[in-house]
Amino acid sequence: MRKVGLRLIPFLVLCYFIAYVDRVNVGFAALTMNRDLGLSTAAFGLGGGLFFVAYVLFEVPSNLAMERVGARIWIARIMVTWGLVGIGSAFVTGPVSFSVARFLLGAAEAGFFPGVILYLTYWFPKAYRARIVAMFMVAIPLSSFFGSPLSAALLTLDGMAGLRGWQWLLILEAVPAVLLGLAALALLPSRPAEATFLTGEERAWLTDRLDAERRAAAAGHSHAHGLAAVRAVLTNGQVWILAVIYAGSSATSNTLSLWMPQILKGFGLSNLETGLLNMIPFGIASVFMIVWGLRADRSGERIWSTALPLALTSLSFALTLLTGSLWITLVLLSLVLLGNYAIKGPFFALATETLPPAQAAAGIAAINTLAHLGTGAITSLIGVLREQTGSFPVALLPLCALTGAGCGLVFWVGRRRARTGAVGSAASVAGA
Repeated sequence: MRKVGLRLIPFLVLCYFIAYVDRVNVGFAALTMNRDLGLSTAAFGLGGGLFFVAYVLFEVPSNLAMERVGARIWIARIMVTWGLVGIGSAFVTGPVSFSVARFLLGAAEAGFFPGVILYLTYWFPKAYRARIVAMFMVAIPLSSFFGSPLSAALLTLDGMAGLRGWQWLLILEAVPAVLLGLAALALLPSRPAEATFLTGEERAWLTDRLDAERRAAAAGHSHAHGLAAVRAVLTNGQVWILAVIYAGSSATSNTLSLWMPQILKGFGLSNLETGLLNMIPFGIASVFMIVWGLRADRSGERIWSTALPLALTSLSFALTLLTGSLWITLVLLSLVLLGNYAIKGPFFALATETLPPAQAAAGIAAINTLAHLGTGAITSLIGVLREQTGSFPVALLPLCALTGAGCGLVFWVGRRRARTGAVGSAASVAGA
């Protein structure tokens, strides 16, 4: 598996790194763009929320199309499209065009993340998935860790060639998506059977093991395709519960990446100081995310590995209400992100082990899509609450509530899995 990991994971991490940079760099652009375009806090939040509206509308169809077209071609298509839209976003002129650009970017990027999660299940047996997903998703905090000082530096290009600094930021950080999309056509085989970097014996072993796992997991489950698969997923209560659990993490990742530069800037920092301090929480989260994913795989335990980080995130959000100190706020936000990113690997391992394989493609996409309904709503709500109350800690309370609720639901899933396992064991004994 080491050979497969070295061949696929670095490239996929780089792709997701660029995807997340292009999604959240508008948070740094806003430090000067909002004034230039006349965007209020609420208007900025609305545009940020519209990204997720489009993401929700197009995500499941995109994932189903990937199954039909093939991972290599579809992932490449997504990247080239969002890169071009990202470049075009540099030429918005006001609140309406900003909102349209964010909607189009959401539509272009829809399907990339769940598509890659599904793609990884084509290559890695379940015993490896928590650590592999954590390694892939470390691109999220890394995008802010490296992207923060880079974005702050690009703002200094203000006036070059007649463009504002925020325009250069959006253009230069979108171009790599187009180039990586073209590279994906050459570098990403769709399935192990196409992997020329593996020997024939290695391809056969990996294919046989993955097929055996799918057959074992599919026992007793009916198969559905196309629209029938979507209906089966949307009537599966576990999908909705998992989506609510992930909504807290998704909303925290996206809204803090979008709003944290403005939160820190509110303490009177310069753009460069904001960029440098914004690195700290994401750097800590990047390291801990890998450590926690490895721990979850070694133990094989999913419930506590998902619930504890959610509890830490919720508690740390609540504590921001009690301080007006920059440094205490930075510590608390570091704990928020440490917990939030730690759950990514264990949660998706839990989800893929909970859902029947016949629903994997639509199920993973549906969880991400439904979670993003909450993300879009909270992104907009934070802008409204910040404008009405003048307080970012108050504006962040919906994230506190959602992550706390998600923590409780993880234990509910654990009890349900335990009951199902007990019933299955009893049935096996009775039939022996």
